Amino acid sequence: MTKLYIAVPCYNEEEVLPDSAEKLRAKLNQMMDNGLIGSDSRIVFIDDGSRDKTWELITQLHDSDSIYSGIKLSRNRGHQNALMCGLMTLKDEADAVISIDADLQDDIEVFDEMVEKYQQGCDVVYGVRSKRETDTFFKRFTAEGYYKVLDKMGAKVIFNHADFRLMSARALQAFAEFKETNLFLRGMVPMVGYKSDIVTYERSERLAGESKYPLKKMLALAWEGITSLSTKPIKLITRLGLIIFLISIVMLIYTLIRFFMGATETGWASLAVSIWAIGGLQMMAIGIIGEYIGKIYLESKRRPRYIVEEYLHD
Repeated sequence: MTKLYIAVPCYNEEEVLPDSAEKLRAKLNQMMDNGLIGSDSRIVFIDDGSRDKTWELITQLHDSDSIYSGIKLSRNRGHQNALMCGLMTLKDEADAVISIDADLQDDIEVFDEMVEKYQQGCDVVYGVRSKRETDTFFKRFTAEGYYKVLDKMGAKVIFNHADFRLMSARALQAFAEFKETNLFLRGMVPMVGYKSDIVTYERSERLAGESKYPLKKMLALAWEGITSLSTKPIKLITRLGLIIFLISIVMLIYTLIRFFMGATETGWASLAVSIWAIGGLQMMAIGIIGEYIGKIYLESKRRPRYIVEEYLHD
């Protein structure tokens, strides 16, 4: 019988946690009754240094029912590190782990299909949104553009997939070999390379609280993914430099022609534009290269990605 654990990263989720916990328990009990998973399956909440009563609620849930467990990080480390903590803590305890956000906007009803695909031999099962009809036009446009930009920049991800997935114990053991500090899990998991499949679902509205991934954070996560998984931005700088060099040759020929024609004073505008354009491109290039150097700096320190303060389990 499959021993399934549900890893749920939480940050300031006191408004949704009681409802989400009850729904997850009901779902796991249903799957147990149907003989799909074992009675030793668990729900594990990972508290990412919340400032509200999230950990207090997790503790109460654990005391009320052994199906609930909790991991408390020593401080806020961000969603990706919190989820990594949950996966790495549970890799030796479960046959398979499903990761899902605490707001349960992802459909828990596809848990059954995920487990069935795992039992058929899949080590990774991705939850993929079938459509985005509940999103505003702006949200849909930016979200779909987000995945396309990642793909174009060399960060290979599953389209319309976030961090809702099932991973087998074997996949998690392989994933533990990824030691980098700069995490972008939705781009790293496909690198494991084991047999995978997808399940599609429709995402629901958040019942309470605020989204932990507004546009600003989504853009930051996209940039993290690009610079963590691809060197394409640096290659683009090289190509851009070559293009500017070719343009400069054209401008040199143009300037010489204008000089011999006695009309050099007309070049002030083009000169000023060139200085500003090249100066801006140089600053951008230095910034992108600096981003990579900064990541090398962080990786070289080998600091822990997270520190577990407390682990509530049976």
